[in-house]
Amino acid sequence: MKVAIYSRILDHEQQNEVEQLFHELASQKIAPVVHHAFLEKIRPYFSLPDNIAVFHDSSDLDESIDFLISLGGDGTLLDTVSLVRNKNIPVLGINFGRLGFLASIGKEEMVNAVSSLVNRTFVVDKRSLIHLDANKPLFDKVPYGLNEFAIHKTDTSPMIKIHTYLNGEFLNTYWADGLIVSTPTGSTGYSLSCDGPVVFPDSSSFVITPVAPHNLNIRPIVVPDNNIISFEVEGRADNFICALDSRKEIVDKNVQLAVRRESFTLSLVRLNENNFLQTLRNKLSWGLDTRN
Repeated sequence: MKVAIYSRILDHEQQNEVEQLFHELASQKIAPVVHHAFLEKIRPYFSLPDNIAVFHDSSDLDESIDFLISLGGDGTLLDTVSLVRNKNIPVLGINFGRLGFLASIGKEEMVNAVSSLVNRTFVVDKRSLIHLDANKPLFDKVPYGLNEFAIHKTDTSPMIKIHTYLNGEFLNTYWADGLIVSTPTGSTGYSLSCDGPVVFPDSSSFVITPVAPHNLNIRPIVVPDNNIISFEVEGRADNFICALDSRKEIVDKNVQLAVRRESFTLSLVRLNENNFLQTLRNKLSWGLDTRN
């Protein structure tokens, strides 16, 4: 078995856990393939073989890779979308960050998680992605995201008007600082912070949520994800910001934009005992009441 390992950083307090992970992989005879930047960070601290396999980008991950382990928080796991792309490599997120909603496996569960990979005692959730179409190249070769697509005004500009259409039919004009179109996975992220609803990961929907709307009667709306959602942006500034998850581009206001459901999914590994409702309760304090 071969497992790719990706992480952004290594803090001193995390060294023991990372070393434990490599030790467990070796004891289970799993060959690690480490992201080159992460490998350079950990080499001074760990004794690793000189010939350990490395990868630099998506092109280095082939069908021989069984899983990709993400070490970090949810932002680190979002990075893996641009690595696995449409290769259907299951991603297992081990939480070295704060919230860990997507990377829901705790550091204390690392050994059990590796054993689950070996024994195939895990569940793979197929998470839908959102794809951006535009009349100019945006986001290089990764015009899709796991959480959301967002339109924002630039930092110093007044609010913008976002004319929004479903399959070509007018939906609404949002006078706001921005607009979020989230996947079900992203409904518990940025959209939730802007008063969007939580929807279940398998609900086959998009959530359209305005950011600081200047209308009292504007609310988030849930639409089926077989819709193509297109936009026209007006504003005093010449540019606005497009964002896919944590990536962003400055875009001319005359660009044509539309989003749709991506043709492939992200395979997210979870342990059998973890499910969406448990994550809601444990991470977002859903239903927490001192009377219970």
